[in-house]
Amino acid sequence: MTPADFDHLTVDDVSRHFGRRRALSHISFRADRGAILGLLGPNGAGKSTMLALLATLLRPTSGRIRYGDGGAAGAALRAAIGVLGHDVFLYPELTARENLEFFAGLYGIADLGAAASRALETAGLAGRGNDAVSSFSRGMRQRVALERALIHQPRLVLLDEPFTGLDDASAEALGRRLTGLRAGGAIVILATHDLDLAQGLLDRAVFLRDGRVVHAADRPDALRAMYRDLMARVGTAADAPDLTSR
Repeated sequence: MTPADFDHLTVDDVSRHFGRRRALSHISFRADRGAILGLLGPNGAGKSTMLALLATLLRPTSGRIRYGDGGAAGAALRAAIGVLGHDVFLYPELTARENLEFFAGLYGIADLGAAASRALETAGLAGRGNDAVSSFSRGMRQRVALERALIHQPRLVLLDEPFTGLDDASAEALGRRLTGLRAGGAIVILATHDLDLAQGLLDRAVFLRDGRVVHAADRPDALRAMYRDLMARVGTAADAPDLTSR
């Protein structure tokens, strides 16, 4: 494997503080290639902070995040990560094709036109590629933004509340795209509170509350009932399972 071609990542006892506020405390889990891991929890649980750490946009206050066996770092590592956040990061005055070609160029992709065409086809928007993004619905923008994040075929895909604002058809299309990424060997980590859409999609779920892991489960069933029970409990993450050895 190349330095950035890792097949797993490990979060080892990671904490992140902002001044006196503890956004994350002693978080540990592992995510593997060809699997979708969900970070589940209410607003303020630390999901977005965890994704920012995984994307190298923040550094842990303590603990360590290892990509593979620790060889990936710097620009090579960032080139292997695709991020879709709350902001779609598209230029509304540009067409969908122009947006995709621009971001493909940032990643050094040689044939910008071909890369944009493939992305538009995958997004189901081949017929709208020359239309300004400002004319698109929320779901259409989200589809373009996802392909923008994936245009360089990243090893690690990080998604923050990707289902927000999507209608049923767009949400189903996103679910199919994520299962395709899993089948292609990507490491997919998504933060969501949409449990109905996450149900059946996740290979592993890590439940966060108040910046701590309160539970972790493989292929969770009855996700909503599990979530409701966990969030109602009083206590800390002291008995949460450590997935770093898996």
